[in-house]
Amino acid sequence: MARRTRPMHELFDRLLGDDAADCTCSVTTDGATLAVDAATCDGRLATAPACRATISDALCTRDVERIRIRSAGVDRYYDEDAVALLRAAGRFATLAREAAPDLADRARTEPLAAAADAGARAPPVSDIAAEVGLLEAATTDGADPFQPAIAPSVADARLRTALPHDAQLRTARELPTGATVRIYDAAGEGAATYHLDPAETDLEESALTVLADAYEILAERRDEPAPVAAVRSALANDATTSNRTAAPASANDAGAAHVPLDGGEIRTLAAVLRKHTRGFGILEDCFADPAVSDVYASGPASGTPLWVVAGGEQLRTNILLGEDGVGAIASTLRRRSGRSFSRASPTLDATAEIADQTVRVAGVLDPATEGHAFAFRSGGEESFTLPRLVANGTLPPAAAGLLSVAVRRSAAGLLAGTRGAGKTTALGALLWELPATTRSIVIEDTPELPVATLQDRGRDVQPLHTTLEEGPGVTPTEALRTALRLGQSAIVLGEVRGEEAAVLYEAMRVGASGETVLGTIHGDGGEDVRERVVGDIGVPESSFAATDFVVTCESYRRPDGERARRVAAIEEVIRGDDGVRFAPLFELEAGGSGNHAGPRLAPVGRIDRGNSRLLQGLTRPGESYAALRERIDDRGAFLGSLAQRGTTAPEAVTTAYARRGDRPC
Repeated sequence: MARRTRPMHELFDRLLGDDAADCTCSVTTDGATLAVDAATCDGRLATAPACRATISDALCTRDVERIRIRSAGVDRYYDEDAVALLRAAGRFATLAREAAPDLADRARTEPLAAAADAGARAPPVSDIAAEVGLLEAATTDGADPFQPAIAPSVADARLRTALPHDAQLRTARELPTGATVRIYDAAGEGAATYHLDPAETDLEESALTVLADAYEILAERRDEPAPVAAVRSALANDATTSNRTAAPASANDAGAAHVPLDGGEIRTLAAVLRKHTRGFGILEDCFADPAVSDVYASGPASGTPLWVVAGGEQLRTNILLGEDGVGAIASTLRRRSGRSFSRASPTLDATAEIADQTVRVAGVLDPATEGHAFAFRSGGEESFTLPRLVANGTLPPAAAGLLSVAVRRSAAGLLAGTRGAGKTTALGALLWELPATTRSIVIEDTPELPVATLQDRGRDVQPLHTTLEEGPGVTPTEALRTALRLGQSAIVLGEVRGEEAAVLYEAMRVGASGETVLGTIHGDGGEDVRERVVGDIGVPESSFAATDFVVTCESYRRPDGERARRVAAIEEVIRGDDGVRFAPLFELEAGGSGNHAGPRLAPVGRIDRGNSRLLQGLTRPGESYAALRERIDDRGAFLGSLAQRGTTAPEAVTTAYARRGDRPC
């Protein structure tokens, strides 16, 4: 009798068990990712033993770091713990088949239970389980290895859903994008967790399917329809398909019945689609949070959790950028900035519009670092003014009055501090104190100062954009020389840091600028600033003596635990035969209450005693020192009244200044 030959796939299924035959998922390898297309199941490894069997078989011969299962418009990512467990289960199933066939089959579908059973058995079963790493991989310490990070298939990032061990909810808030933010503290975890749930995480699977279809429509059509039009087209296609298809057995089955969406749901889908196709994806949610000032993607950015600075506190997040997402960010930044960003030019300094605000972006890639790395820093939703800085406790009215008069009387000042101390914010506020008739030239390599807002309010502001890269562009030194040739104007340097400082100080020394000169610089106090300018940059001390005052900004933690910024000192520069020294006019002293408890900026008495060299230099011919003090007090009281009334926005402040005459003090 002729022998009947079984097909090879039947022999393979018989060898490994029948469970894999029940799974119709297709498995491929995408770099370090095992990509699983679960077209006929929901993609949840926690409830899909047949899928676990298929994946454990595949991992026996594939070296990957993660698993991605795509189903119904949703991607579920499983990390190295799930990979290690299922790979060990597959190897155990192969090696233990003769010694324990039932346990070998069970390992592929129920690896945790099989590991516990195998560890309790006698050799060789227990030895095999230990050798392939099944016993170690199954030691989860209470964590669920099949708890995925999830993302819509159109998204550029995945989100970890599991919370830190012993997580305690600190606070929760809704964002304008529809996302929810929860801050969790966890004992022994160090930094707290910034847990973000964007609007798309609450979408039903039928809506996510529509979202995925709309994404394909945008990708395929050359006329680039608006996101809302793409969503409506996807809905029309879905309705047509659903009308031709019999109702499924359950809502989790592929081809779930079409559910009509109302106008609000369509707008939600369109907003999500716009975010991930025309915006910066998950970063749009991060910067929609007014508490977030910075987002860090350390290299390699792909697969590394993002960190944020929210309320001045550095927090780990549940967000991991995907490889496509990292590439999309780099490509968008190159296109919008017009600057090179490649192995030949592995650093980038640019700005981007994210969540309706200007965000400064620093990027670096191979060979400077492994993969890509990014730092995003918000410039704030709106321009700050001196009344607003008074209102939020950054400085008191008396100090604001002094700075306002100094700026209006063509003083030269530097705003110092460490990164994130608020130097640029304070500089932007001082620009509103220049008389409305003053022409200003603002020199920056990366635009951060509120030039456009100043121009919208009728100010004459000329921006000069500079570059530190080779090739086309203007260097800071060339831009400064150009500014000096453009006539009498206030000169504002976004950051004093190189050889342009020598040109600036020479112009200040000989009076070539003729107007106010302002800039920011890294440093902690006057002495530190002098060391940087004179010692590091090489400006002669006699030229540095043209500086009139130094304002030191700092970041600190309030009693409620939130981070805030304040002016820590205002110093005047005193020139003498023996060089330059600094004398405080305002410094921190004990006092305050509530969230403003602790050291507060207060005058040291030097101005009241008539000893201030700064005020002596600001007095006009025929004006007494006492009269100038009265002007400063009057200006401070005026700024304080605006802060108390809530008149702090640029438009309202401009109107208030105009009604007062906005005359030089």
